[in-house]
Amino acid sequence: MPKTLVVTPTYDEAENIEKFIGQVLGESPDIEILVVDDNSPDGTGNIVEKMQSQNPRIHLIRRAGKMGLGTAYVAGFKYAIENKFDFVCEMDADFSHSPDELPNFIEKIKSCDLVIGSRYTNGVRVINWPIRRLILSYGANVYTRVITGMPVKDATGGFKCFRRQVLEAIDLDKIHSNGYAFQIEMNYKAWNKGFKLLEHPIIFMDRQSGVSKMSKKIVYEAVFMVWKLKFQQIFGKL
Repeated sequence: MPKTLVVTPTYDEAENIEKFIGQVLGESPDIEILVVDDNSPDGTGNIVEKMQSQNPRIHLIRRAGKMGLGTAYVAGFKYAIENKFDFVCEMDADFSHSPDELPNFIEKIKSCDLVIGSRYTNGVRVINWPIRRLILSYGANVYTRVITGMPVKDATGGFKCFRRQVLEAIDLDKIHSNGYAFQIEMNYKAWNKGFKLLEHPIIFMDRQSGVSKMSKKIVYEAVFMVWKLKFQQIFGKL
């Protein structure tokens, strides 16, 4: 059976991580999880390390400090490539992404190259967000689609599943973006290389515990990223 690795960056997710890992691994014996922890002050890494000692399907990368979402995923992707996982999923540890969806992602990745969990396919599928944040997110995706031409309704979502071959085809050492910009960049580069993208409708529920990592810097980075990608594509620099 194909091997699947769920990559989950963490920073102060001690309230969620044990339950989250249990639910992810409970979806299939062919799923393993890699937590990339940025030296969480609340001891998230220590919790994962203890669980890891009791379960070989749990993996952990500890980093010296808070280095950002994008670099955490790149570290996870490189781990997946080195260890020959067939499918590689991105997920948040705060339960905004439901582990119950993993079997659907794994089934759909068999007929495409990248499955994107979409909050904006078949209507708006977001729960517990303030209207201002929802408008910002939806507008950012319309903006991205218009500027880049990429036919994706939710280019900024962080619940995805890649075939390993997609990650191998992208120069991960050149990926330095974070947050929304990272998600846009990975989607765009996969699409630009001719890989087949598929949007799978999900319900996104805002975190119930812990603190959101959203900031103005993340939003501004995404605004400029779409232009950077477009110009790189025009001048053959992607």
